[in-house]
Amino acid sequence: MPYLSTFTRLTTPALASLGLAFALTTLPGCGSRSATDSEKAAMAADSVQQPAPLDSAAMQRLAMRRDSLKADSIVKVSGQLPGAILPGKRIVAFYGNIRSKGMGILGREPKEQMFRKLKKVLGEWQAADPSRPVQGAIHNVTITAQGTAGKDGKWRLMNSKATIEEVISWGKEHNYIVFLDVQPGHSTLQAELPKLEQYLKDPIVHLGIDPEFSLSTMPGVRPNQKIGTLDAKDINFTINFLARIVSENKLPPKVLTVHRFTRKMVSNYKNIKLDPRVQVVMHMDGHGDPVLKKDSYKAYIANEPVQYTGFKLFYEYDARPKPHHIMTAAEVIALTPSPLYVQYQ
Repeated sequence: MPYLSTFTRLTTPALASLGLAFALTTLPGCGSRSATDSEKAAMAADSVQQPAPLDSAAMQRLAMRRDSLKADSIVKVSGQLPGAILPGKRIVAFYGNIRSKGMGILGREPKEQMFRKLKKVLGEWQAADPSRPVQGAIHNVTITAQGTAGKDGKWRLMNSKATIEEVISWGKEHNYIVFLDVQPGHSTLQAELPKLEQYLKDPIVHLGIDPEFSLSTMPGVRPNQKIGTLDAKDINFTINFLARIVSENKLPPKVLTVHRFTRKMVSNYKNIKLDPRVQVVMHMDGHGDPVLKKDSYKAYIANEPVQYTGFKLFYEYDARPKPHHIMTAAEVIALTPSPLYVQYQ
């Protein structure tokens, strides 16, 4: 690949492992005298014993740029990075919190009963579209917006290490992938996502972010009082954060779901910058009758495209009042574009 050959020419043996090159030469200043032989020998010895300090931030930026170019070149040849889930498969997930009965199907029913139900649902999706394999998933809200501010005034609470590890173990038991979802409250993704990095190093663990509960730009507003928002710069931060984890740990691409059901939930969507190491799903997260859901999908997902699309179905809310109903797999598949991530709450 051409950029690699250029990169190699710039690399010195001592710094090859860092992927950086520096020309370390001493130039005489204007009007300076020439060094004696003994001074030259002393300077040479000192340059070996005391190498110039390296800028670690610059090294990381260059490494990220190098890995991004490499990922781009692979995608140009093959269409996908190795191990990419989308678009070859459709992800079908159960959503909630395993410690809460009120947040979704994931925690509402006993574990084994819930998994039997999920297995049945996966079968329904596979039957509705035999051409595309179905990947099961559990989507656990891991940093959750709260009704009280907490000691730091950020209105959010993170699951314990034991709970997060239990969620991941559930996924591994059933060969499902796992999404850790973030509702930042009055904190920010920049502050919250690093707390999840150790778990995202696992190849089965992916990420969801929820603008509805992102309120750092709305002082004094409690979660559920108003619908929050994220800007393209926040989503780009998340993409870069995941891309770095993928590169540093030699992982297959991560899937990132971004919840959305109003226009203001995501601002400046055209400025979102994609990276082959992260597969971005804009996920229609609204509930209601099928006509309303289809209209929202068209207005906020299909008409403002980013990469892949998702669609949420609500066991408790979509079917009320009658004759409303929970959309079938065939109805969702028929949407344009056909969602490749489907979530049940």
